[in-house]
Amino acid sequence: MLPAAPPAIIVAGPTASGKSALALDLAERVGGTIVNADSMQVYRELRMLTARPTEADEARVPHVLYGIRPAAEAGNAAWWRRAALEAMDTIHAAGRIPILTGGTGMYFAALTQGLADVPDPGEDARAEARRLLADQGPESLHASLTKVDPATAARLSPNDGQRIARAWEVWRATGMGLAAWQQRKMPPAPWRFFAIRLDPPREALRRAIATRFAAMVTAGAIDEVRALLTQTLDPALPAMRAHGVPELSAYLRGAMSLEEAGRRTELVTGQYTKRQATWFRHHHLADIADTEIFASRYGVHTQFSKCLMERIFAFIQRRD
Repeated sequence: MLPAAPPAIIVAGPTASGKSALALDLAERVGGTIVNADSMQVYRELRMLTARPTEADEARVPHVLYGIRPAAEAGNAAWWRRAALEAMDTIHAAGRIPILTGGTGMYFAALTQGLADVPDPGEDARAEARRLLADQGPESLHASLTKVDPATAARLSPNDGQRIARAWEVWRATGMGLAAWQQRKMPPAPWRFFAIRLDPPREALRRAIATRFAAMVTAGAIDEVRALLTQTLDPALPAMRAHGVPELSAYLRGAMSLEEAGRRTELVTGQYTKRQATWFRHHHLADIADTEIFASRYGVHTQFSKCLMERIFAFIQRRD
């Protein structure tokens, strides 16, 4: 008989739903180590703007894969899957439970559903794709992609410059289209996943987002963006498009007021949380029997949250 797959816990949900607070409480209860599954919290320069765990949080339980990548190097799901699997093996060997926490659905899917093993196109192909996108615009580059890789182009909106450039660089470097590579899929990770999904009401998220920007500014987000801008990085890099970076960059250039930067950051964050919630509602991160959905924002130090924690802990005890 094959040995049972080791357990891992997923805490997923939209931005500002309280995932980090829940994961922290849960890790203390079950002897867990928190593994970052947020595509922006991997960047070391963006601690405040991405609401990474504080030093006090990190002192309570172990955290891994936070702030480990420079903003100049774009991360992706394939890189994160490799790093997460290595971290999870180390955590399990130490007798602890991996608790994967974040809002990047594709990162979770890379683990639980498998991922296409697309080769790294290399810097030359990436630079060419970025240059063509800047010179021609997304619609023209999409037309060029249609000629060489029609299967991938058919899946993409002509206005989705980021994904079109990604498809172009893969074709340019490998001679094979991204759609064809995606058919060569790695299997799901050999773990038993227990998924907790927070799905708060929209109004609860709006209130949380409204206070989030002000707290980030107070904590030093403006200086964080100012330091990031001194690197003169490619604006197409993921870190340069993190919520709040374009808006505070405009504020630092004198192109908008701080109030307007906050309003726009709240707007784009709210739009993003809507897309996140929709994605999570349509994708299973674990077997249905190993999934619980909580239609509330998780907040610490409230009687409601204590009751919610008991429900969650009872669910997690099934892992044995």
